[in-house]
Amino acid sequence: MQKTLVMKFGGTSVGSVDALKNVTQIIRDSKKDWERVVVVTSAVSGVTNLLLDSAASASQGKIDLLTQTESTLREKHFAAANMLIKEEAALEAVKAEINALIFSLIDLCKAIAVLGEASPRALDAVASLGERMSVRLLAAILSDAGMESRAIESAEFIVTNAHFQNAHPDFRITTERTRAVMNPILDKGIIPIVTGFIGATPEGIVTTLGRGGSDYSAAIIGRVLPADDVWIWTDVDGVMTTDPRIVKEAVTLPEISYGEIAELAFFGAKVLHPKTIRPVVDAGIGLRICNTFNPSHPGTRLTSNGDGRVKAHTPEKVVKAVTAIRKQRLVTIEGRGMLGIPGVAARAFGTVASTGTSVPLITQASSEQSICFAVPSEVAPTIVSALEKSFAYEIEDEDIDRVWATDDVSIVTVVGSGMRHTPGVAGRVFSQLGLNDVNVLAIAQGSSEVSISLVVDSADTENAVKALHELIVAS
Repeated sequence: MQKTLVMKFGGTSVGSVDALKNVTQIIRDSKKDWERVVVVTSAVSGVTNLLLDSAASASQGKIDLLTQTESTLREKHFAAANMLIKEEAALEAVKAEINALIFSLIDLCKAIAVLGEASPRALDAVASLGERMSVRLLAAILSDAGMESRAIESAEFIVTNAHFQNAHPDFRITTERTRAVMNPILDKGIIPIVTGFIGATPEGIVTTLGRGGSDYSAAIIGRVLPADDVWIWTDVDGVMTTDPRIVKEAVTLPEISYGEIAELAFFGAKVLHPKTIRPVVDAGIGLRICNTFNPSHPGTRLTSNGDGRVKAHTPEKVVKAVTAIRKQRLVTIEGRGMLGIPGVAARAFGTVASTGTSVPLITQASSEQSICFAVPSEVAPTIVSALEKSFAYEIEDEDIDRVWATDDVSIVTVVGSGMRHTPGVAGRVFSQLGLNDVNVLAIAQGSSEVSISLVVDSADTENAVKALHELIVAS
């Protein structure tokens, strides 16, 4: 059985001539060890934001900036093409294909300007153009370097629902189509260069998998082919113990469990899209995070589970990483009369869900006299207003005293397998924060055994992360 590797390259990995040279060499080296290599690529760095900004401007009737957008897109793609594609016919062909996609953007933006609004469906059509340009550029560069490659749009085989801007794949149909499209190409030794981030409805309408969705695309393809390994190439050496901008002593973790990375991805670590983990876990295949700009570094290898159940740890050694998610607010519903009201939590979170908001942290006292949860700062006023309407009768009857939100706070999360089964971890965490004068506003620990999350004032974020990172350094 031939071994299959799926590699995904992020926007910075394909964002410059030097980066593309690195990518070319990485793919060349990988082909020596893997018979079948699939490459998934993001849009060139900065392009997706540029595309979406153009659509937003067009929805306000501003299309005078399109000429500048057109020029910027050509510059970003043609500069690399001119430098790295020597064969003239191939160079002209890829420029013509990218030009056609730029003209598609102009047409879409003009249509948006006429309508005066950009629907989610239109935004997906616009946002998909970045990946559609980058696959053509990278395939042409690789072919010119002597590696036969073919640009493929994942809309041909990743079939999703019609939830535009955050679509979900139908894995049964996607499996059939992916194998039908990809296997004949791979069997010929050709390298498919596939668009990340995008899929299509059964009717063929382009959708996107959410921002950062190229990681997810690679995991989907890895699961359905199936691949033996998925490698995510980015601009850092792997998963770090914390944000190196906060703690300069942060180091790369050589290994981390799926459970641990899921917590880190959810709570603000930007190295991997949160949805990436599930398809890889389901398929039981390997996942590695590597640095395009430091390819000799081993990166971080993800393992199926941590060792928390296997052996006891000291409290210091069980902590793997610390992460922070900023610009949150705590919303509290409180009142002595809540004890006798059935379904308060269900109604509260139903109300929050109706606003389309995701809640990253919840805490409730056993007395049932208050429910407290975090939401992104920008939606907190909307949430408070919606809850006040939902509980208007209870507020009027004084069963609920008030619904209110704090000023900005941060959720700081300590991650490590087996924390729940290791005596003294929570004590060490809170002692460490106390020693560093950090006040904890709320606490949440799930039954996953992998993390403790706590809420601190926005001004205490860096101090809290530095203090907790010392628990890792101490080990």
